[in-house]
Amino acid sequence: MLEPSGREPAVQNHGTEPTHGGRDEGKEKKQKKSSIAKASNAENSSQSLSALQVFSIHMICGLGLAIALWMAHNLYSINVISDPSCTLRLIWVSLSLSLDFVVLFFLYEFVCSPSSDCRESNRHTSLQLVSTQSSTVLVLESCGRGILALPVGALVNALGAIVLGAPVGIEYLPKTINWSLLMSSFMFVPAASVFGSSSSHWQRIFAHTKPNESLEYMICIPAHGALIGAWFGAWPMPLDWERPWQDWPICVTYGAITGYLVAMVVSLGFALVHGGRQHLKRD
Repeated sequence: MLEPSGREPAVQNHGTEPTHGGRDEGKEKKQKKSSIAKASNAENSSQSLSALQVFSIHMICGLGLAIALWMAHNLYSINVISDPSCTLRLIWVSLSLSLDFVVLFFLYEFVCSPSSDCRESNRHTSLQLVSTQSSTVLVLESCGRGILALPVGALVNALGAIVLGAPVGIEYLPKTINWSLLMSSFMFVPAASVFGSSSSHWQRIFAHTKPNESLEYMICIPAHGALIGAWFGAWPMPLDWERPWQDWPICVTYGAITGYLVAMVVSLGFALVHGGRQHLKRD
């Protein structure tokens, strides 16, 4: 009907259409959720590192090994032959600290770098704060996973060594424990820090040995190198040469460290090749 003035009656809206303020709030919530999801995906998925980053990470881990051996020789006057337990303890503690530093620094820079997806424009300062906080939590969770993986991996390595013939006894228990912790630092801690509990990543890296990105090469190849080196290092143990370095776990330790160092160089080569392929694909 028409009103007396001849105009149509105004249709009243009682909250059927969202206001601009409601739209902005909904958009901001969606952006916050997407920023957190992107930060989580950046930390959990296989990411590509440059050859320089891979080289820097390997240098830090190698420096941790060198510092541990230097401290054992110059400060405590021991080595793997004279005192295997204390020397192995110095090595795995130093290596674990080096790996934690790598996770705290490089992973944080990688996830929260200005070019990464977890950064928003300067206008959305609140979203930047959420992204930075979520990324910091992810990095701390990564360090926590590495710390938890250290004793779990040591248990797996100790059981495997005993099944394959490692000596059992009270006198060998400290040596076996510290050797197992060292092998866990080589194999399980880096993978747990990056991949977490993702079974698909663990199967592809360790069961199928099919790394896809430079980060996966950096984790997969040194872990396999340490394991293969330890296996080759165990060969002289049953021989009747009666040398002190044939005792458990001296030659196995030397083999694992040698295999780990050689595999780090090999993984750097794979990272260089992979980076070249990625560059050609972009071109």
